[in-house]
Amino acid sequence: MHRVTIVGSGFAALTAIETLRQTKADLDITVVSSKVEFIYYPGLIWVPCGLRTGDDLRIDLTRFFARMKVKHVSTEATGLSKDGRILETTGGPIENDGLIIASGGRFIKKLPGIEHAITPCEGIAAAEAIRYRVQAMDGGHIAMGFASNPNEQSSMRGGPIFEFLFGMDNQLRKEKRRDKFSLTFFTPAERPGNRLGPKAVDGLLAEMKRRDIATHLGHKLKGFSASKVTTEGGEFDADLILFMPGMTGNSWFDNTDLPRSSGGLLQGDANCRVAGFERVYVAGDSGSFPGPDWMPKQAHMADLQARAAARNLAAEFAGREPRETFKVELICIVDTNDSGMLVARTENYNLVLPSMRVFHWLKRFFEWLYLRRFR
Repeated sequence: MHRVTIVGSGFAALTAIETLRQTKADLDITVVSSKVEFIYYPGLIWVPCGLRTGDDLRIDLTRFFARMKVKHVSTEATGLSKDGRILETTGGPIENDGLIIASGGRFIKKLPGIEHAITPCEGIAAAEAIRYRVQAMDGGHIAMGFASNPNEQSSMRGGPIFEFLFGMDNQLRKEKRRDKFSLTFFTPAERPGNRLGPKAVDGLLAEMKRRDIATHLGHKLKGFSASKVTTEGGEFDADLILFMPGMTGNSWFDNTDLPRSSGGLLQGDANCRVAGFERVYVAGDSGSFPGPDWMPKQAHMADLQARAAARNLAAEFAGREPRETFKVELICIVDTNDSGMLVARTENYNLVLPSMRVFHWLKRFFEWLYLRRFR
């Protein structure tokens, strides 16, 4: 029986588990993560307005792991040895015959004063902090923005900020408090959301104008304070700052000889293999992969990469050449708490549909459908 170790318990990790079991290979699977739980990050956008609570998005994986016949070890990866055949952890070494690294990314927290900003997609506590802060405010200035990894522009996750922004506008309007707040969107990019496609950018900017949301675009960020956002193009007031920094690799990657991209991620090939290491794969935000510059860092892309990685690893165990690749595909609904704009992009087409109420409900239905696999 071949031993497989999977690092992480997010989208890519869970999809890799399901895919390995679907191959019917005789595998002993061990999952390494700090907790036996999965956080559905796309639902964090609904926590500030009360559509979701932390318990709605926190899934206990005990039963799922039992069904999948997976052993979970509550520990954290710290490094690799023996050319990847041993994963070093805080709980001791774990041997493997194949390794899939799906431990996610890490936000770059180097900007001066970043402690004054909330990073919404860090987890449930961050989303709840937004809710409590806004509830306690009688009015003021709210600023939301994102930036990329300066050494790897594609290593970013800016899309959720649009959803938090439009969702906050809707929330304040429903509470009849919108006139007491100013909302400002900021980013160093001159064309924010360009990875969604040119039509999407125009639609997002038009929606901001329609909602009376100010923009501060195209200026490098210099830092934050408790009351301001400062850029090379000036500063503006901000009593509450939501900011998504660029992403890089996990700190434990530094204790390995795994090849890294310019932005600090693990360098994967089109088959999700890590070059120079036998039967070591990477999927999701941990990796940097060949493809168009708009390749997204999102759950759907992580799922596609994880399927390729798992199938290729199973093929290697069976003595076959790993040939599975992943489709580069961006699919998202930019939600506003009661409606949504559908955006889809592949290397062959770019589809943008206007905001409609049905897309909000479609996003909620997809959440239910996705999570029922693990409950």
